[in-house]
Amino acid sequence: MNPKHPSESLTILTDLVLPSETNPLNNLFGGELLARMDRAASIAARRHSRRITVTASVNHVAFNKSIPLGSVVTVEAKVSRAFNSSMEIYLDVWIEDRESGSRTKANEAIYTFVAVNETGNPVPVPQIIPETEEEKARYDAALRRKQLSLVLAGKMKPHDATELKALFV
Repeated sequence: MNPKHPSESLTILTDLVLPSETNPLNNLFGGELLARMDRAASIAARRHSRRITVTASVNHVAFNKSIPLGSVVTVEAKVSRAFNSSMEIYLDVWIEDRESGSRTKANEAIYTFVAVNETGNPVPVPQIIPETEEEKARYDAALRRKQLSLVLAGKMKPHDATELKALFV
């Protein structure tokens, strides 16, 4: 299986925030944003693996900036690292100023997807070769995030989490 570059999985979804998608403060519901991010991440995972993919976890979500009614919202997703059958998808959420057209990063998230076959069993995925400095940083950090998740879930002993230990030694 040939490795791939993160850019091959790049998925960009752009949409408008409508009144039915907002809370009483006229900002986009967090759950609506999570659904948009899940769809973008799913497409990115599918592009990378060319298999059926399922959401395994939402590892991190940062709602840093509210997204007002009428905003143009762009969700950008791409695979930051692939493991055996799982893929970490890093998402950036941008809002576009209605008048100037300038973009501001509003939120970010990290999802994990697993590639499966037709019966739902995990299948191998291609590895990732990061190209840009940002992709390399996200790639390296993905292993630390995975080890932390495994330690917290009791699936890895802390002394086996070599990447995490390196941060503290």
